[in-house]
Amino acid sequence: MQKGKVWLIGGTSDSATIAKILLESKIPLVITVTTATAQALYVDPAKVVVGCMSLIEMRCFCQHHQIQVVVDASHPFATTVSQQAIALTTELNIPYLRYERHHYQPVSVKPQDSEVIEVASFEHLLVGDYLTAQRVLLTVGCNALPKFQSWQHRATLFARILPNIKSLEMAIAAGFTGDRLIALRPPISAAMETALWQQWDISLVVTKASGNVGGEDTKRQVAASLGIPLIVILRPQMIYPRKTFEIADILPFCKQETLKG
Repeated sequence: MQKGKVWLIGGTSDSATIAKILLESKIPLVITVTTATAQALYVDPAKVVVGCMSLIEMRCFCQHHQIQVVVDASHPFATTVSQQAIALTTELNIPYLRYERHHYQPVSVKPQDSEVIEVASFEHLLVGDYLTAQRVLLTVGCNALPKFQSWQHRATLFARILPNIKSLEMAIAAGFTGDRLIALRPPISAAMETALWQQWDISLVVTKASGNVGGEDTKRQVAASLGIPLIVILRPQMIYPRKTFEIADILPFCKQETLKG
């Protein structure tokens, strides 16, 4: 009889798909996300635990819920969460599996069709001269916006954020005014991207390497069609104990590990 639970570290659309598969297969499951907005992704939001946890809080969480397996499907840039989960599962000898969404896979746009600049991190971008005197659209998430505050007087910055109070407050605190913000929830169509970039007369776009699921393919296509340079912040490099790019691998892994208990 299964006693332990699978802890799904979520917050992405991929993790919502994973949760649905595991619940339909009667896998004992507890899901965590960091925001109430992410909670709404799941079929039964009431069963999703919301909030950030320290390493100590994670340890207590695992003990309280009798966690037997950890599936980390957090955002590719949520490195702190992943680092803490890896440290904890190593310490407690709990099986860990990282689900990593596929990197950008070109469909119809050839690399030479647009100017795509890939940089290793936000720090590499900000110490360079990429943004000077440009009309820049930032599609990097609200948590990254404070990094650009010092650039508010050296470039004309616009940002797309999620439609929630936290995102709006963070953007305003980072120096963005209401006329340079738009609140939209992904996915964003190519037509809407095109209209927005043209409306604001954007000359440069900054995004994260979120893969096709995160809309990276659409931004590359629109950048190519409009002849606008696109800067892509590459994913942080991490070494995971075990990783998969396939959602289909997760259910067999969970079944195997929970049955061991």
